[in-house]
Parts: sequence; C-alpha cells; structure tokens
Amino acid sequence: MTNEIFDVLIIGSGHAGGMAAKILTEQGISCLMLNAGPVADVGRDAQPKPAYELPYRGFKQPGKLEHVFQSNGFNEHVWVDEQEVPYTFDPANPYNWVRVRLFGGRSLFWSRQSFRLSNYELKGKSHDGFGEDWPIDEATLSPFYSRVEEIFQVEGALDGPPQMPDGNFVLDKSPWSEAMLRFGKAGQAYDMQICKQRRANGRDGLASSVNLLLPDAEKTGKLTSIANAVVREITRDKTTGQPNGVHFVDRLTGRELHVKARVIVVAAGTLETTRLLLNSGMANSSGLVGRYLMDQIYGPGVVCSVPEARGGKHAKNGLVGGGAIVPRFRNIKTKADGFLRGYAMNVTSSTGGLDARNFKAYGKELQSKMDEYYGSGFHMTMMGEVLGRYENHVRINKEKVDAWGIPVLHIETHYGENEINMSKDCAETGAAIAEAAGFEVLAKNPVPNPPGYSIHEVGTCRMGDDPKKSVVNKWGQSHDHKNLFLVDASVFTSAGWQNPTMTILALSMRASEYLAGEMKKGNV
Repeated sequence: MTNEIFDVLIIGSGHAGGMAAKILTEQGISCLMLNAGPVADVGRDAQPKPAYELPYRGFKQPGKLEHVFQSNGFNEHVWVDEQEVPYTFDPANPYNWVRVRLFGGRSLFWSRQSFRLSNYELKGKSHDGFGEDWPIDEATLSPFYSRVEEIFQVEGALDGPPQMPDGNFVLDKSPWSEAMLRFGKAGQAYDMQICKQRRANGRDGLASSVNLLLPDAEKTGKLTSIANAVVREITRDKTTGQPNGVHFVDRLTGRELHVKARVIVVAAGTLETTRLLLNSGMANSSGLVGRYLMDQIYGPGVVCSVPEARGGKHAKNGLVGGGAIVPRFRNIKTKADGFLRGYAMNVTSSTGGLDARNFKAYGKELQSKMDEYYGSGFHMTMMGEVLGRYENHVRINKEKVDAWGIPVLHIETHYGENEINMSKDCAETGAAIAEAAGFEVLAKNPVPNPPGYSIHEVGTCRMGDDPKKSVVNKWGQSHDHKNLFLVDASVFTSAGWQNPTMTILALSMRASEYLAGEMKKGNV
C-alpha cells in the first residue's frame, strides 16, 4: 500500500461519503475513500437466467438474507450476506438491518423521498419536553438543504405546512385526482393536509452518490478510491493518541493493510460507523456511542377501495391515480392522546390490481373479487417517529466475528408504548378519513413492522453541545478527537418522521465545508 499520507480518509461511499468527497476535493484537499465492497457493474450483476435455472427457483438462499425483505434469487448478490457479516439480537426483539456494500452503498437503492426536518423535530424537546434538542435549527440547515435539492433535482410543490418546510424544487404542477381531493377534504377535520410528494429526480434515472457526487470529486484529481476495503479499526498516533489512519482487510485476498491521513471522516452508515468506533475504542468519553438507536415506524396502514373506480373503468378520467404525502398533523396544534411526536402517511391511489391478501376469498371467488376491485385501490402507509431512548442501543458481541475476524454488533432495541399507540392512531384515523371520503376500507393494520424495517436507522452517535450528553458537536466533530468527523445519520439527535437522506446530505455538506475551513486555518 502507498506510504502517502492523505489529507482526509473517508470511510464509506454512499450519500454521506460521496458528499464529503465532493466538497473536500473541490477545496483542493486530497482524499482517500475506502469502501467495503466492489464497484457496481450492471452487466456483471444482472441476473438474466429464468427462475427455474436458479438454485432456489428465484427464492433467496436460506439463512443468507433473513432480514432483507427486498431480496430474492435475482438480486441477492447486491445485499450484505448475513452469514458473512452477521449481527445478533434477542429473538424476542428482532431487528431488520438491511446493508449494501457496493460502491455507492444504499444511495443505489432508496425511494428518493426527499424531505427537510423542521423545528418540530430539531427542537423537539423545546416543543414537548422529551429527549434533547439538536444543537442546530431549521434556519441553520436551510441553505444546505437548498443546495442539496438542486444537485439532486428534487421535485415537489410549494404546499408544505410549517412541519414540512418547502424547498428548492423542480415544481410539480400535476393535477390531483378526484380521489385524492376527496381524501384531503375529509382529512381537514383532523387538521390533516395532503401535499405533493417530494422526490429526487437525479440524472439519467439515478439519484446516487455514484452519479451525482463522486464524478465531481474524481474530476478534481484529488480523490483516490479503494474498493473491497473492509475497515477493521481506526488507528491512533502513539504520541498524541489522536486518529492517524485505519487498518483494513482486502476483501478478496485477506491481506491486512494500513493507510494514514491527517483527518478521518466516517460515513459508513449509522450502525457500521458505530461498530467501527466501538471496535476502535474511540470517541466514547460520554459512554454514549451506540446509545439512542432510532429509526421510523413503518408499515401500519390502511387499504381501501374507491367504489366508483372498480373494474378499472375510470383510470383515465381523473377519478383515481397519483400519490401524496400527508405530513405529521398530530401534536402540532393540539396534544394527541397516548403519544408524543407524530407520523406521516404515504398515500397512493392505484390504477392497477389490489393484493389478494386484502380479500377473504379463494379460487374463482378470489379472482372475481380481484377483477371487481381492479383499478380502485387507495393505500395509506405510516412513517412515524421513534423516540430516542437510552436503553435502545448496540454493542459489540465479543463472541462472534464476521468473515474477516471483526467483532459484530449486538442490537438491543424495541418499540415502546409511544410507538404502539402512534401506530394504532394511524390505522384508526386513516380508516376514519377514508370512510368519510366515501371509500370502502378493506384492511387496516395497527401493528408496526420490526425495528429497522424502514431502513432509516439513525442515532447512536448523537450530536450536541455538551460532551457529557453527546458524541459529536454541531459540526459532526468528535468531542474527544478534533480530527475525527462523523457525517452520516449516526449523529441524529432525534429521528423525525421524514426520510433521512436530505438531512444526511445537508449535514455532510455542512460538516465538510467546516472541516475544509479548519484545515486551511491549521486548526485540524
């Protein structure tokens, strides 16, 4: 391996790492990026074989991807193999940890929903007394959100209430379907508002680090990238005790290597970042590395039918179709019974078929029902805030290692009464609004999926002003090591209901610009 000492070593190549690389290299700073997996290759990774030629007829190999519900025999090679890189948990409290180690990480696989946090999330404690406020506010992040939205070409309408701030959008001027308008009108009794979805269009069909961020970094000539580099630990200078590089393993050969840098930027994703810090014994004077694991409640919802649209007769006349986001409406103007914070609903009016599971029928009767209800589906899916609690945490399982001998994580988390009550409220309220709109409710589910199912894990290295109550400061800089920065969702102080990607990108941009400035001043 090269003896060169880089200015900055970036661990991870997803949205957070890609943004850090773009900002730093454009400031003339030399960066080395390490990624645990290979570069994606569509020609290599595509699976052209029919199901009957695959080992498990298109189903995934048992035990390999137990907690990746998106996986199957056609795409199982893109996800982290749970036999190769396991994690542990109490079977009574399962956790779904979905991981991607391709270059670009999970930026290759996201829904593109692009929301800003508001002060209802950033200053949640000031609003309801629970937890801790972030050390930054909406005004602080707003200019960074605007720049990120421009890069990612986020499409939306300027229709957001204060709890869902508007942004720098490619304007969505599409009309609402009649079904959506009816639903929105019925929801007014609950102070509920339907808004246009906010999604990243990106470029050439992709809104990823690999096409929107890393190419800019590569153009500078200041970025060196190494694929298949599984980082074992962050190393320290023997004299100063400060981070000075990392030990990593070549995934393909097993060769152990070491690289050095003046500054370490960790962007490995919430739980891998935390795993690395715990295995390195670093940045944990507060004892909070691994604590306050959060995600978002995902899954409770309602399935309905718009009676006038059955049989697909009105798909083209504006009665049905389209989607909406219902931003949080609980605990805004009035206090909800049984829970703090709130939830959003992703709403879809479909013009295709409904899932057979929504009908209590079989055989010809089931087929008849599905034909009858075709084109009339109306769905609501919940995204709810999970409260940050000290007991929800990850720690190193010293008795189990991955394929490269690196100790794995044990995840200990569960949803509490607040999350359970919130889920029930979503199902009951969604059904009530649908019925008021004249829809038939076919199914409602008040039970949340297991933690991790949203694939929005955040926290475990929270930011704050007090080193005793947080791991990093408002810039993502370790309280313990001035040359160690965390720029992914591990630094979230609260989860919010919003998909976290825009906030990850904005935080990484902000932290990287601060780091560049401090390096030029000689402070780091």
